[in-house]
Amino acid sequence: MEQYMTIKEASEKWGIGIRRINTLCHEGRIEGCVKFGASFAIPSDAEKPSDRRIKSGKYIKKKDGDQE
Repeated sequence: MEQYMTIKEASEKWGIGIRRINTLCHEGRIEGCVKFGASFAIPSDAEKPSDRRIKSGKYIKKKDGDQE
């Protein structure tokens, strides 16, 4: 059987906040994460997902002619 860790344990292991890990679980960015009631169980061998947030402090604005 696969071993799981709590969000708090993952926070200590990966060095990021509990709220951030909770957000990553909700977004489905942690592979194998399972929701039990109001909390998540994270596989012990799960890898820390890459940080895709904007770090420069500047947000990229679309120009009027740009389309996505």
